[in-house]
Amino acid sequence: MIQDGFMYLSVLVAMAALMVAFEKRFSTNKFFKFIPGIVLIYIGAAAMQTCGLFADNEAIAAMYADVKGALLPAMLAIMLLKCDIRSIIKLGPRMLGGYLVAVVSIMFGFIIVYALFQNFYVDGTWKAFGALAGSWTGGSANMVALQDILQVPENIFGYALMMDTINYAVWVMFMFWLVPFAGAFNRWTKADIGFIQQGFDEIAAANEEEKTGPQFQHILYLLGIGLLISSLSIFAGEHLPEVGAVINGTSWTIMIASVIGLVLAQTPVAKIPGALDVSNVMLYIIIALIASQSDFSNIAQAPIYLVSGFLIMLMHLIIMLLLGKLFKYDLFTLGVASLANIGGMASAPMLAAAYSRTLIPVGVIMALMGSFLGTYFGMIVAKILAFL
Repeated sequence: MIQDGFMYLSVLVAMAALMVAFEKRFSTNKFFKFIPGIVLIYIGAAAMQTCGLFADNEAIAAMYADVKGALLPAMLAIMLLKCDIRSIIKLGPRMLGGYLVAVVSIMFGFIIVYALFQNFYVDGTWKAFGALAGSWTGGSANMVALQDILQVPENIFGYALMMDTINYAVWVMFMFWLVPFAGAFNRWTKADIGFIQQGFDEIAAANEEEKTGPQFQHILYLLGIGLLISSLSIFAGEHLPEVGAVINGTSWTIMIASVIGLVLAQTPVAKIPGALDVSNVMLYIIIALIASQSDFSNIAQAPIYLVSGFLIMLMHLIIMLLLGKLFKYDLFTLGVASLANIGGMASAPMLAAAYSRTLIPVGVIMALMGSFLGTYFGMIVAKILAFL
């Protein structure tokens, strides 16, 4: 049994690195297309905890709280350095409207499904659904942030991560399956697709990936910026008043770090290479830490959560179809908006590329919008579910 806090942390980071190595080594294997490395990290750390590898003592608890508390605001701030508001404005009102349609439909899906099945869930599920809503309107980083803000029990958070993986994988396959039917769908909604072919060249140039990878100085810049933002945000969050059950010291910390990251994204700091790589390293470590406080003792509850996930997506689909028909939206706009929310940076650009490679920046920008806003959408959902 591991009782030392530093050894506890080192084992988790080494395990996370091993899982990523497996994912990269066997990237063509169908297994890793459905079960990504981040989920294996969660399963591995939770399995260690279930087997009693980590002691329940003050040293490990302090290491968990300190490292997670420091990395979380830093991760969000660094990740948001690529969220350029000027590029978002260039998308135009129609694309932004499609994104808003996707957000509203997902939020309604969570509210309706939770209201119908809340008697079947374990206590505290509203917190897990709030965290998952953050992921499905933003990304995994938003879910991790909300787990900390809402104090989601680690066991229930495991259900949210399971839904975020299995339900998400099915939805991604469904979105790609729909691509060949774009013409028929657009005729049904009577959508005007002329705007899709115009005005994206400038966006593409502005969001082109760096030709060279980050150098050591870039990584040091990002770490220095991220950790400084984290410390200042934590200090400010501790001195701001609590508002209701959701806005607390952690909420203030996350919001302050997010706003600072968004502001810096409009400055030359955004051009530092490697922001997504560094923030992903922090994300994987945080996921391993959260999982290390969980176990599989309540796995029998899993089916109801998976069913709930599919029902939420069904509500999302129905509302998207109705609003798409009403406002004459094309399949590209609705599909990319949906995956920008539910899939984030991992899948929205790929779906955009399935229509045309020139449209990849649209998927990137929409996903970045979710990276900033997903935490707040999740907080709204959690607040509503708490009253049901």
